[in-house]
Amino acid sequence: MLQVFWQFFKLGWLSFGGPAAHIGYFQRQFVQQLGWMPQPQFASTLALCQFLPGPASSQLGFAIGYQKAGLFGGLAAFIGFTLPSFLLMLALALLGSHWTNQAAALAIVTGLKLFALVVVADAILTMSKQFCRQQITLTIAIITAALLWLLPGIGMQFIALLGAAVAGMLLLKSTPHQTKAPLTIQWPFLGLFMGLLIIMPLLSLTDSAAVFADFYQTGSLVFGGGHVVLPLLQDSIGSDLPANTLLAGYGAAQAMPGPMFSLASFLGAELLPNAPIVGALAATFGIFLPGFLLMLALQNSWHALAARPLLAGAVAGINAAVVGLLIAALYQPVFVSSVSGAPALAAAVLGLLALRQFKAPLMLLIPVFMLLRFWL
Repeated sequence: MLQVFWQFFKLGWLSFGGPAAHIGYFQRQFVQQLGWMPQPQFASTLALCQFLPGPASSQLGFAIGYQKAGLFGGLAAFIGFTLPSFLLMLALALLGSHWTNQAAALAIVTGLKLFALVVVADAILTMSKQFCRQQITLTIAIITAALLWLLPGIGMQFIALLGAAVAGMLLLKSTPHQTKAPLTIQWPFLGLFMGLLIIMPLLSLTDSAAVFADFYQTGSLVFGGGHVVLPLLQDSIGSDLPANTLLAGYGAAQAMPGPMFSLASFLGAELLPNAPIVGALAATFGIFLPGFLLMLALQNSWHALAARPLLAGAVAGINAAVVGLLIAALYQPVFVSSVSGAPALAAAVLGLLALRQFKAPLMLLIPVFMLLRFWL
C-alpha cells in the first residue's frame, strides 16, 4: 500500500496537462513500466471511467491502486495523486493568489504543459498499436476524434462511445478464448452511493457536512471532467461565494498538477473560513467519492461484460473510440494550451523522440521541460 501511495504521490506533483495527460502518465508508469495492470484491462477500465460521473483520470488511478492492493490500495492511490494539488489549492486559499502570477512560476507551468503534450502523444501511439490494429478500429478512432473536434462536448463524447460500441458489435469478431463470466454488481457500494445522494440533502447538517453534501451531489452529476464542474458548482454554491472567487479557483486549478477537481479543495476552504482545512477535506472527499463508489460497484460487471463473446466486439469498438478521445484531447486542450510556436513544437517532438526511441526516463525529461520555457 505504501508503494502505491508513493508512486501516485510522485505523479501527483508532476502530472500537468489535464485528464488526457494523466492517462498517459498512468499508462506508461503502471502498464508499461510497473506492470500493475495489463493493457486490455487498463483500456477496459478507462472506457468504464468515460461513462461514469466524476473525474475519469482519478477513477482510473483508483482502479489501478485497487487492482494492486485492494480497497486500501485504491484509497492510497487517490490520496497520493490528489494530495499535492490539495495542498497547493489549500495554500492558495489561505495565502492568496499573488504568487501564482510570478513570471518564474508561470514559465515552469507552461513548460510542464508542453511536456504533457509529449506524454499524451506517447500514450496514443502505444494504445493505438494495441487497439487499432484493424482497419475498422482505426476508422472508429479517427471518426471519434473528428467528431469531437467538430462538435466538442460531453454529449458528443457519449454518442461517439455508444456508436463505437454498436459498430464494434456489428463489425468486429469476438475472439474464441472469451468465456461467459458472471455479472457481479457490488450492491453495498451502489446502495451507499444512492443513499448518500438521497439522504444527505434531507438532513439537518453541520456546516462541514453541508459542504460535503453539496460537493457529493455535484460529483454525482458531473460528466465530462473538470471543465464541466464549473456550471454545476455555480448552481450549488454560487450564492455562498463571490463570483470572482469561484473563477479564481477555477483558473488556479488549471495551472496545478493532478486532478482539476482539486478546485473543490480551494472552494471548501473558502466556504468555511473559520475551519478551512475541514472545509477543504469535506469538499474534496465529497466531490470524488461518488465516482469511486460507482467504480467499486460496477467494475467487475463491466469486465465480465467485456469477456462475453456477444459484447467483445462492442468493447473493442469502445477501446478504439477511447484512442480517438485521446487524439481529440491531444489537440484541444493539450496542444492549444501548450504550443505557442515552432520552437515549442520542435521541443515537444524531440521530447517524444527521447521518450520513445531512447527510453529517456520521465524523471530526467520533466526538469528539462520545467526549465525549457526560460529558453524558448
